[in-house]
Amino acid sequence: MYALYWIGATIVFLLVEIMTLGLTSIWFAAGTFVAGIAAFVGASLMVQMILFLVITAILFVLTRPWAKKYLNSRVQKTNVDALIGEKGLVRETIDNRLETGKVYVNGLDWTARSEDGIPIPKDMEVKICDIRGVKLIVRAISEDEEEA
Repeated sequence: MYALYWIGATIVFLLVEIMTLGLTSIWFAAGTFVAGIAAFVGASLMVQMILFLVITAILFVLTRPWAKKYLNSRVQKTNVDALIGEKGLVRETIDNRLETGKVYVNGLDWTARSEDGIPIPKDMEVKICDIRGVKLIVRAISEDEEEA
């Protein structure tokens, strides 16, 4: 009877994997499949559970780094992600306390906040460090960076 439960769980994990395509449950599917085979040949429930946990853990540890490296290597930055590291010009003084600030980057004005909380005056050049929601997180460019 346990074999049917394990095979059912395998099917559920495979369906989740097919729907997400993110390598989220393939290891669990393999673990439940092996546990289902063990149940079919008469192994105790404790052996089935141990097989499930061990197979899932081994596959996760051995294949996850490889999968992340090779399956996600072709991910391209979106337009917004590509802004990180770019330079912009402050159009409105950035003051986190007053919740003000605009930066001009690549032909568009963006709401901006200072990375370190220190106000950045208008017409200063800044570097984009992060994006949170629709706000750029920026820092003033030092003289050393301007020369580089």
